[in-house]
Order: sequence, then C-alpha cells, then structure tokens
Amino acid sequence: MHHALEKPFPCTSLCSFIIDSVGDGLFTVDRDWNIIFFSNSAGGIVGVDPDKAVGRKCWEVFRTEGCAENCVLRACIEEDRKIAGRIMIVERPDGVRIPVSVSAAPLKDQHGKVIGGVETFRDISCGSAGKRPNGQKGGQGTPEGFCSRDPNLEEILRILPQVAQSEATVLLLGESGTGKEFFARAIHNLSSRSEGPFVALNCGALPALLMESELFGYKAGAFTDARRDKPGRFQLAEGGTILLDEIGDLPLALQGKILRVLQERMFEPLGGVEGVAADVRIIAATNRDLDRMVAEGSFRQDLYYRLNVVRMTLPPLRDRRDDIPLLIDNCLKRRRQAGGKDIQDLSPEALRLLMAHPFPGNIRELENIIEYASILCTGGLIQVEHLPADVRACEHLGAGAYRPPTMEDIRYRGALEAVERNGGNRNAACRDLGISKDTLRRILSRGEPGQADEPLDMGSQAVS
Repeated sequence: MHHALEKPFPCTSLCSFIIDSVGDGLFTVDRDWNIIFFSNSAGGIVGVDPDKAVGRKCWEVFRTEGCAENCVLRACIEEDRKIAGRIMIVERPDGVRIPVSVSAAPLKDQHGKVIGGVETFRDISCGSAGKRPNGQKGGQGTPEGFCSRDPNLEEILRILPQVAQSEATVLLLGESGTGKEFFARAIHNLSSRSEGPFVALNCGALPALLMESELFGYKAGAFTDARRDKPGRFQLAEGGTILLDEIGDLPLALQGKILRVLQERMFEPLGGVEGVAADVRIIAATNRDLDRMVAEGSFRQDLYYRLNVVRMTLPPLRDRRDDIPLLIDNCLKRRRQAGGKDIQDLSPEALRLLMAHPFPGNIRELENIIEYASILCTGGLIQVEHLPADVRACEHLGAGAYRPPTMEDIRYRGALEAVERNGGNRNAACRDLGISKDTLRRILSRGEPGQADEPLDMGSQAVS
C-alpha cells in the first residue's frame, strides 16, 4: 500500500528533495554551457554555494584539469551519447584537489532534441564509492591524505587516476604515518579492480616461516597441525589488490618468492606441488631506503626493479606544515560528524604549538593528538591544556605562529631519522651521515648538561 505525503511537494521541489538526498553531486547545463541546476550535494563536494553556481559557465565553477580538451559534457552533447566512470581532478576554491568519478548524458526535451547536458560526480578521495566485498568501506586509514596544498602531493594526486587505471606495480615510499596504506587503497578504489578485495599485510610482523604461510597459504599436512588447506593473502586478494607493507623487512628467501609472483604470476602454497595462478595487483610500501639495502645486499636488486615501476614518495608532515591547519580541520569535522562534543576549532595558542611540533609520527600522530585533546575538551575551542604533555613542552617558544628550526634542531632530527631509517643500528646511521659514533652520541644527547655542539664534518669522520 502506498502512503501519500500529507503535504505533497510540487514536482520540481520533490525532484530537488530526492536529488539532495543522494550523496552524488548533480548539475545540468544548457547548450551555451550555463548551469541551470546545481544540487546541494554538488556544492558540498566542490565547495561552491549552489545558488551562486546557477547562471555561471560550468568552467567557471569547476576548475578541472584538462577541462577544454577532455570535457565530458561536450562529448555527450555533441555526440549524443552517455559517458560513465570517467576519473577527473577537481580543484576546490580553497585549493584542495580531489579526484571525482564523473558520468554524463545529453539532456533532451520531449521531442528528443538535445537542449543541454546533465552530469553526476562522486568524490572518490575517501573511498565513497561504496562498501568493499569484505564488508569494509573503502578509503580506510587517513582520509586527510588528499587534503593538501603541498606541490609534491599535488603531483602524486595529479597522476593517481592514470596510475590506478593501469596494472603497473606501485612502490610507495615514506616515513611511518605519512599515509602509504591510504594511497594504496585509493589506487585500488580508482582501478578496474575496485570491486575486488583489498588485502594488506605487514611484511615485518611475523617470522619468516609464518610469513610464508600468510602470503601463500598451505596445504593440509604441510606441517604439524595443518589439518586442512588454508588460503594465503594472495589467494584472498584474487581479482583485487594486495599491499605488501614494510616490504623492506621481508627476508631474502621470501623476496625470491615474491619475485616469482611478479614475473610468472604464480605461487606455491606450503606443502603444495602445483603452482597457483595469481590474478592480483601488487602495491609495495616501505619506510626504508631500498637503494641502500640493494647496495648492501640485504634487498634483491631484481625484485627492486620489478617493484619500482611507479614510485611515489610521500613527504613527511614536517615538510608540509601549511597542511597542518587543513588536516586539523578535517579531523575535527569527522569527529563532529560522528557525534559527541561540539568542538569547533583550536585556540591560537594551541595551533601555534602544533605548528611548531616536529611530528615524527606524521599524520597518524596528528590524528592521535586531536583525538586526545577532544577527549579532554568539553566543547568550543581546544586549549593548550588539552594537548599532550610532549606538545605542551614547546609552550615556552613564544607567541610566534611558527618557530623555524635551529641548526641544532636540524642536526638532531637528521641524526634521529638516520637511526630510525637503519632500524636502530647506530653504526649504519653513522655511515649514512658520515660522522663518528661519538659525534652521533653527542648529537642525540644534546639536551644533557655539559654536551657541547660540534660541527658535522661530513666525510672526515666516516665510520668504515
């Protein structure tokens, strides 16, 4: 039985009501490219007031890369055909660039005459295309990864749709917390494999034998307690994408097995006698220096070349400080959408401290700081007292918006990063920096009384 509305909408109002209930943006243009309808969802995605969009030329509202050469609406109108699933990059008025999935069709009158065009588009930067087959929504991780004005990230964002639509192996480089898994998921969501599974595995999380069974699975009887077959991650990722995170931690013996998958698209489960086909796209990620590892013999050169087809290096947060307010705003926006306290922003003093913070944990650390502060803040503005102790320790820096790092800061951070990059091996860090162990020790203990600075004599004190 159909129930009529108590106060029926006029037809146009009902259509607008329905359209604005859908997350996808929608707009229409006439034959002169004037926008004649612009939905609220469209305005929310591209950051434009719908009332101010109507009556303007579409290219004045959408700052789309390659608009003149690749206009979807123009092709629809001039060729009287529909186009679906075109990936494009749109730049919002605030400078943020987002990838959108565009579909368009000619707009016709009752006599079948083309009088304009209609376009729908969906923000796919945060995996909004829907649920993955495993029940999880796409774009898990750090949705702020696309929220950037950094030129390096803008270049990655520019080529991301083309890379995703290829079948090329991708190598993601960057420190922990820079968003490597998020970019891997974005590549998957933008690819022709988006309806397949996305499977991630940390290659440094398990011993070699267990890691092999996790990767390739095993057959019943392969070892004690193996009473039945168990599929590995490659089988679970069939038809989709597998992320081999921290690939630099993979033992040499397993590196050879990964190489075979890349070369032959085959693998053998433990205890198996026949190869299994692998219809899987591989994305690898690491925070380690693979070039140096290849030179030292701890990472296979042939595997490195197979992985290094498309290489993307994600910059650390300390090198993109202009993005910090933008990332904070997005963290708070997500928390408000999830419900709970109405926290609007940070106080100027709290923001100043975060702008001066080195963020060794990058975006992940920033998210944790905002979550911690949101727990303590009852509402309104996050104050200095709501921030973690290590952030508040910089409160003595003064009232400037950002204190530029001193030479001592730079030396300390460089030494600390060298140690972390080499897995805590200080001898290897010394070789990286070209300094002695004593010099490294003094730099890392710079805060201890009686420790004097000495210049970094790069090369003259190198450890052999």
